[in-house]
Amino acid sequence: MVIAANLEEYRAALTGHCYRMLGSLTEAEDAVQDTMLRAWRGRSRFEGRSTLRTWLLRIATNVCLDALTQRRRRARPAELSPAGTVDDVLEQHPREHWLEPVPDALVLPADSDPSERAILRESVRLAFVSALQALPPRQRAVLLLTQVLGWSAAEAAVTLDTSVPAVNSAIQRARATLAQREEPPAPSELSPEQARLLQSYVAAFERYDVDALTALLHDDVTFSMPPYSLWLHGPKAVRTWLLGRGCGCRGSRLVPVAANGSPAFAQYREDGRTPWALVVLELEDDRIAGWTSFLDTATLFPRFRLPPKLAREETR
Repeated sequence: MVIAANLEEYRAALTGHCYRMLGSLTEAEDAVQDTMLRAWRGRSRFEGRSTLRTWLLRIATNVCLDALTQRRRRARPAELSPAGTVDDVLEQHPREHWLEPVPDALVLPADSDPSERAILRESVRLAFVSALQALPPRQRAVLLLTQVLGWSAAEAAVTLDTSVPAVNSAIQRARATLAQREEPPAPSELSPEQARLLQSYVAAFERYDVDALTALLHDDVTFSMPPYSLWLHGPKAVRTWLLGRGCGCRGSRLVPVAANGSPAFAQYREDGRTPWALVVLELEDDRIAGWTSFLDTATLFPRFRLPPKLAREETR
């Protein structure tokens, strides 16, 4: 019989799956709670013909599909409008509009083996989760079940109450859509050069050496600050922003965090007194290709177990 303790063992796996489906930690956690409730109420129907993990993921998949019938997809600023300029008006959208970052600890099961963990880590990167949101919900589910979780087409077909040929067709269409986005592959581990790049980024940011920061950026870097819709393209635009409207970041401190399987930092302004952003970086070779500063610290910092301000020794 399924008991609450058994269900809790799979929370990270379920949260990760729901996050990939929904693009939001808030909504993923709601979906997991719904999954747990449905599983508890339907525990007598669990007959052991599949593993408990598989049974729960089947429920979670359908919970997410139900949720996706009631709202629009989440996105990143660069997907919704052309690149802006530093002189553009800053327009905000509700946080429900945007793709959200997620703490690694909540979506990467601690008991996964190294090869499985590498796949799961890659599958929560912002670029991949963003690409998933462009897929119709059932294609999204099929791709995740077969390509991330490693299920057979037959297992996916049972979950979605469809046929194996329909699943295979959905996989092909989903792959074709993702291939059009041409997202560069991200390494599972940082190279020594990339580790040095991040050290240089932190040092340059904290002393607010904008020229040094600009030198670390890829020629096609994108810079965005959800919930603002504005995004910038290229090192020159980012440099102009940092020297102008972004100069309030001077004197910031950066605290490393584990988010979306990527290099990330909590940014505190005013010498560590003011939470300002959850910064997620995307690397390409030895340069920063994506810089997203999520400004909804009231929601995000508690999720990442970050303090409302830094201790005095951390601000030095």
